[in-house]
Amino acid sequence: MSFINYATKEINCKIIYCGPGLSGKTTNVQFIYEHTQADDKGKLVTLSTENERTLFFDFLPLSVGDVRGYKTRFHLYTIPGQTFYEVSRQFILKGVDGIVFVADSQEERMESNIESFESLEKSLDKQGYDVTKIPLVFQYNKRDLPDVVPIRELEATFNAMKRPSFEAVASRGRGVMETLQAIGQSVIRELKGGVGS
Repeated sequence: MSFINYATKEINCKIIYCGPGLSGKTTNVQFIYEHTQADDKGKLVTLSTENERTLFFDFLPLSVGDVRGYKTRFHLYTIPGQTFYEVSRQFILKGVDGIVFVADSQEERMESNIESFESLEKSLDKQGYDVTKIPLVFQYNKRDLPDVVPIRELEATFNAMKRPSFEAVASRGRGVMETLQAIGQSVIRELKGGVGS
């Protein structure tokens, strides 16, 4: 649910990167942060737990343009992948506008990917969101490693909804900005359909 700041004429949108632990969520957000102009971004905040970090920062992308005279500011979050972080996951998901699901392409990580996606669906449902209606983009990360699952199998497993999906090697920045651009455009399309109506 976007937050509108009438004083600054900004619409604030919350985009969350989720997926299993160590799938590349943090790597994505750090890469975006490092490649965003200093004037257009806030501070990168890291909340560390024993096994996973939650990152957050906000930025004003110039390429998405205005929505009815309002600038759009994106707030990017990573969400803990492990199932025992249910409470923090629920908290971070509140008010979400768009989701990037980062799947680890390695064969041995498929079970974790599936568990993580099912957990995401349940968490969204608890908060009254429908995964089939919320802006969602898939990123199949770590495509440079041996023993990766074929894209068609990943698509069949996760993307029955035919949402945008990208192959990525987040550690090298491959597919990172394309994924961000796709989720940004999906969120903006949703906003343009809903703002003022």
